[in-house]
Amino acid sequence: MNPIRVMVVDDSVVVRKIVTDVLSADPDIEVVGTAVNGRIAVGKLEQLKPDLITMDIEMPEMNGIEAVRAIRAGLGGREHNRVPIVMFSTLTERGASATLDALSAGANEYVTKPANVGSVGQSMESVREQLIPKIKALTGRPVTVGPARVPASVAPPPPAAPRTGPGKKPAVLVIGCSTGGPEALAKVLPQLPASLPVPVLVVQHMPPVFTRQFAQRLDRLCPLRVVEASDGAPLLPGTVHLAPGDHHLVVRATPRGPQTGLTQGPPENFCRPAVDPLFRSAVTAFDGAVLAVVLTGMGADGRNGAGETRAAGGTVLVQDQATSVVWGMPGAVSQAGYADEVLPLDRVPDAIARHLSGLAATARPAAGALR
Repeated sequence: MNPIRVMVVDDSVVVRKIVTDVLSADPDIEVVGTAVNGRIAVGKLEQLKPDLITMDIEMPEMNGIEAVRAIRAGLGGREHNRVPIVMFSTLTERGASATLDALSAGANEYVTKPANVGSVGQSMESVREQLIPKIKALTGRPVTVGPARVPASVAPPPPAAPRTGPGKKPAVLVIGCSTGGPEALAKVLPQLPASLPVPVLVVQHMPPVFTRQFAQRLDRLCPLRVVEASDGAPLLPGTVHLAPGDHHLVVRATPRGPQTGLTQGPPENFCRPAVDPLFRSAVTAFDGAVLAVVLTGMGADGRNGAGETRAAGGTVLVQDQATSVVWGMPGAVSQAGYADEVLPLDRVPDAIARHLSGLAATARPAAGALR
């Protein structure tokens, strides 16, 4: 198999050197060129024909967001307008906002730049751990996630495993996603009505700062209320709780009813927040009356939780391979036989509505208390 051709775009000579050295050390990757700004990168697309681009955000002449828009508009050649783009972001309010803008413009994924590390070696290791698995996942190559090697392609999914008992009408909606998830959520959640009869909890693999801004953006897009989850909030219909970066989001049963819980327990599936703790806790708190949705993402987070959901009488929906940026997480659920339905992204909102039809919302606070 030919190596993955990568173009590195960054105005910092130090960052270009670090990224180029890290990527060149991997036998599956070839750095075919670099550019110091977006304008030069767009101009080099036809010459270099990269399989993937790493893109800085803050650059002179044409910044990373402008470059993503130009590439997606075909200004570098129509045959290159779908090339995967991974943004390089700073872990700051400004960096988070710009990264979310880049994802909305058509970037596929992002990694955060090393910060407060003591050596070039540590910076290189940080880039290696974050960037290389995403490059391979986005270009359809096998990915090593922890000790496991995840194949690039999978066989057609088996039918869902037979149920051992009747399905339960959902009392809660839980959603998990990773790579490609921000844009998938931005397409699914706005299609759900403010009158949704159940609470919603979401895990998107994302660092602190990013989750707060992402929740605010989704809140502006959605009829539903979207908040970054806090500890001990009541679960009410019409509210979406997004797991904050570096915290697992779980459901706790209390005498006053189910509430959100935040923990900093060990990462699961090399992630915190992770999808499995949310799904497991929802199954326990709601006695299996769970509608679980797994959208695009690399790795297998959510597979075990989906299995527990289905075994307890809940329902599992997954995004299909054709519409997923990376069919890792939904593919893992589907391959395990845990998916009741495998759907293109644009059919997911209707499927959610169908499974929640006929439910009556429980009492909710006055509108003024919601906002």
